[in-house]
Amino acid sequence: MRVVLLGPPGAGKGTQARRLATRWSVPQVATGDMLREAVAHGTQLGLEARRYMDAGELVPDAVIIGLVRERLAQPDGRKGVVLDGFPRTAAQAAALDQLLEAEGTPLDRVVLFQIADEDLVARLTGRRVCRSCGRNYHVTLSPPRAPGRCDACGGELYQRTDDEEATVRRRQAVYARDTRPLVDYYQRRGLLTAIAGAGTMDAVHADLVTATEGPR
Repeated sequence: MRVVLLGPPGAGKGTQARRLATRWSVPQVATGDMLREAVAHGTQLGLEARRYMDAGELVPDAVIIGLVRERLAQPDGRKGVVLDGFPRTAAQAAALDQLLEAEGTPLDRVVLFQIADEDLVARLTGRRVCRSCGRNYHVTLSPPRAPGRCDACGGELYQRTDDEEATVRRRQAVYARDTRPLVDYYQRRGLLTAIAGAGTMDAVHADLVTATEGPR
């Protein structure tokens, strides 16, 4: 299976992509994670991408497409993939189509996570990340046992710049401007299924499995 998960920042795509990838034993390709790793390592790509990420803007298409092309060419991507956070623009969608069709492996499904804007703001602004091991917490939904400290390693918890409220709202505006048109794009192709993203993780996952493995 080759599946794209669409939805605004904070809709739960990353969590569900990991579960789906594990279920199918295929890689989860998360452009956000790849970019943050590049930023953390101070690579040329990371330095270029950081300017856009800190401002809540999308990283240029050419950078993202290059990352995805290299990742899908690796051996574990040949049996299938769950794409999380890509494509985000019409140009990226067209590039993905060309890339997959050239390999004779077109997309099977596209799933849209639907959730209210204010619920997304609450989710993202409450997120905290461990500086040492990268584990995620939430100040109300999944707080650490000791305030400000990671349960796993004791590392300091911090709020990512792109989770600050002003940046979150800019990210929502960017999504509305650049990514929502993809809903129409994939709907016209008969690939799109929408599910509710506001339920429990298990409920959302059950809906995702039905959307991807059930009849189109």
